[in-house]
Amino acid sequence: MVGVGILIRKGDEHLLIKRASEPDKGLWSVPGGMVEVGEKVEDAAIREAKEETGLEVELVKDLGVVDKIIRDDVGKVKYHFIIVDYLAEPVAGEMHPHDDALDAQWVHPRDFRKYAMSQTLVDLLSRIKLYPSA
Repeated sequence: MVGVGILIRKGDEHLLIKRASEPDKGLWSVPGGMVEVGEKVEDAAIREAKEETGLEVELVKDLGVVDKIIRDDVGKVKYHFIIVDYLAEPVAGEMHPHDDALDAQWVHPRDFRKYAMSQTLVDLLSRIKLYPSA
């Protein structure tokens, strides 16, 4: 399953959302979702950002691709997502959680550790050198 993740930056802060559904229900992550059949990946990123946050965004940079593989208690694959992550900036709209987001917050990187984040988000933020050192 192909999905997108959108790290939205406004000044020195980044938008985190609290996921309303599995996988990672209740954890903080970035807006994102599935690419629909026939939809370009970039268009999916822009659509998902709008659906989950109310923000229209401009994609700034491709942040890479990750595999998110989640197994059940006996080791069988429960979810396997290939996620294309983007850095984006808001260009219009008013931010508030929609759709798959229980909450949404603008957060400075120095405060990231205060949020219970999905491991996928921690890995992304570490890879792009935004996750604070212990």
